[in-house]
Amino acid sequence: MMRPISFALAALLAITPAAAEIRTLPGVEDAYKSTAFIADPIPAIDAALTAARQSGKPVLLVMGTGGCHDSAWLANLLATERFAAVRDRYEIVYADIGMPHVRGWGRNPEVPKRFGFKKIKGTPTVAVLDADGTVLNRKAAPKWRDAASRSDDDIYNELMD
Repeated sequence: MMRPISFALAALLAITPAAAEIRTLPGVEDAYKSTAFIADPIPAIDAALTAARQSGKPVLLVMGTGGCHDSAWLANLLATERFAAVRDRYEIVYADIGMPHVRGWGRNPEVPKRFGFKKIKGTPTVAVLDADGTVLNRKAAPKWRDAASRSDDDIYNELMD
């Protein structure tokens, strides 16, 4: 009976440090608190929409929180050199909504409500908005809650399509 347990332990220990580091990225400390609009993300969202009207770019609204592994992972991935083209393609804004899918951990509920998200099932929820604030990816927006489990290529390709 000890063999399966020791075999499983040996398999876990055999993971190379390089494989374990794949999902650890340098980047922003907490993108969701990196603006002057910490308490109220609405001014930052409005500024991104104004910039979108001027630039013709869509807005990438990342609703999450630095305390969420997937939210932090995505923010750090977007800050890497590989994702420079994504940053060039979008007006990106991060809104700290806490974790509204966990009772009592939500913040700034007016953000998802403003864009017609009645219930946040997980973070991050990533909405692509046109310059008028219309959500262009309504069905795909909630699917980002597993961002840290997705491949970098998958994320890049989805954002650049």
